[in-house]
Amino acid sequence: MIWKILIWIVVSIGVLVGLGAALVGYFLSNPVDNFSAVYVENCGACHGESLEGTQIGPALIGRDLVHGESVAELVHSISNGFPERGMPPWSKNFDDGTIESLAIYVAEKRADQDFTDFKNDQPLELPTDVVRSEYYDFRVELVAEGIHHLPFSIQPLPDGRILLVEKTQGIRIIERDGSLSDLITGAPQAYEASIDVGIELMGIGWLMDIALHPDYENNGWVYLHYGDRCEECEGIMPISMNRVVRARIEDGQWVDEQDVWKVDESFYTSMTDMAAGGRICFDDAGYLYISIGMKGASNHHGIQDMTTPYGKIHRVHDDGRVPLDNPFLAQAGAWQSAWTFGHRSPQGLEIDPRTGALWGTEMGPRGGDELNLLAPGRNFGWPLTSKGVDYDGSPVEYGKDLGIEFDIEDIEQPKIDFTPSPAISSFVFYDGAPFADWGHNLLIGSLRATELYRVVTDGERIIERETILEDFARIRDIEIGFDGLPYLLLEHNLGSYVVRLVPVARHHTEQNTAEQNTASLGAEPGEIEHG
Repeated sequence: MIWKILIWIVVSIGVLVGLGAALVGYFLSNPVDNFSAVYVENCGACHGESLEGTQIGPALIGRDLVHGESVAELVHSISNGFPERGMPPWSKNFDDGTIESLAIYVAEKRADQDFTDFKNDQPLELPTDVVRSEYYDFRVELVAEGIHHLPFSIQPLPDGRILLVEKTQGIRIIERDGSLSDLITGAPQAYEASIDVGIELMGIGWLMDIALHPDYENNGWVYLHYGDRCEECEGIMPISMNRVVRARIEDGQWVDEQDVWKVDESFYTSMTDMAAGGRICFDDAGYLYISIGMKGASNHHGIQDMTTPYGKIHRVHDDGRVPLDNPFLAQAGAWQSAWTFGHRSPQGLEIDPRTGALWGTEMGPRGGDELNLLAPGRNFGWPLTSKGVDYDGSPVEYGKDLGIEFDIEDIEQPKIDFTPSPAISSFVFYDGAPFADWGHNLLIGSLRATELYRVVTDGERIIERETILEDFARIRDIEIGFDGLPYLLLEHNLGSYVVRLVPVARHHTEQNTAEQNTASLGAEPGEIEHG
């Protein structure tokens, strides 16, 4: 009995070591928010321990800030101070990391975000009233409930059903009446074993994204991205690595499976699949893009190394062949399927249907969530730099440890810097008829912030941004159904949901008026009008 206990202890320690990302280490050793303590000790006497203000200093919440509210503007204010008003320049007392940490903390509180609250367990109540946004009133309509096994992705089918992937269970089908099928038999195995570090479950061997081949209605190919777990490899604990396969689903069975993207087992690690990326998408030419996050031996291992698959977006043909125009094909020793590199935790991956460009969302550490235009061959910076800070408040500058020198001009900057971090997740380009005025807008989900954003871009710049669902739910995936409606996968420890947004009324705007003038000349009017 004693030897069994000893083995269990050794294996448990090995699991924790193997999961040794900075995120895990931070939360295991720091169950409270240490940024709060730094703020209270240095700023609370003047601005109030809850940022409510005092007789000495103004409130930092509930009001506009005269000198700017972005993290960059807050850093400037804290660094330089306002000596004429009695606020010293804190750059004389604090290093850059501490100042940025204070700025991020203030920005989080202004956004009503609690960094230690991942909102996994609070009761989830769908809105019963109509939701009003800038262009539309809409309702949130329940599609399916009773999903209890960490869902990761959904994929609408042409016949109105929906494929559902549960990370620790497998693949199911949501029927048109909202009921859940049994697990699809024969699909890659999912593993339930996980570690709870107080924020999110972590594990090895999870199923992730699912997608249909562009010609699915003729060839039936379904693509699955998952953590391929190896329990027989050398070591005291299981290891895994991202893998993509395709198969067909016939009569509840996963058949005709073929490998599309797989690496040698020497690249398998014990790093949790939580930050493995795991998204896939197709472009109009039939190329498949695959996101790989922090799956090296640490949160920075191999990501800037072009001889490893970690921290990269990969591009292959639909059958896994490497395209001859991939950007690193001619670089000696480089990973041939790599499209971009320098990625931390890529959570969304989509093609702009109008331009064909690839876009992605990515989680930073504390701050530094990003929306990126993924131009081929570009370096997106991790772990050399970030617009956020590490979990202990230090600047992100692992290049010093890795011996990597770089020019910041060579780092591709995000199109949107989501700092403070809402824990950005999946997104889509919307081009459906029901919400015509959202045409070509991005719908972007979040986890910690529990918000849904509508973003308008001209391809290079963000020109409009609206929060259309606030204090809502953890949005793990977003897809557009064949009916043109947005479908959201809501993740919750007490039971997850699939919902869809259904328009109720359309508001008159200058954009609407222009369309109506066009309609009077013979174009089809919008389906929903509201004065």
